[in-house]
Amino acid sequence: MKGEAEGPRGGGGLGHFTAAEQRAMREAFVRGEMPSCPRCAVTMTERAIGGGSFGLGYARKREWLICPSCRRSALFDVRRGTRN
Repeated sequence: MKGEAEGPRGGGGLGHFTAAEQRAMREAFVRGEMPSCPRCAVTMTERAIGGGSFGLGYARKREWLICPSCRRSALFDVRRGTRN
């Protein structure tokens, strides 16, 4: 089936990025570059997501990178460099 083999809008592969693809995007973002989608080579768009609870003494800074073409996305914690 096209949807499973090529993803929701083509571009090859399943709907999720691999761990290696996410790591490469995260590393590029931390260097100050806006990464390109590893599946369709379109520049990703960024959405900052705040987090944490009031009074707990911490707040996460998360980034959500979204491909405007194939709609795949990656979410990661900027300081920790992790997906969660």
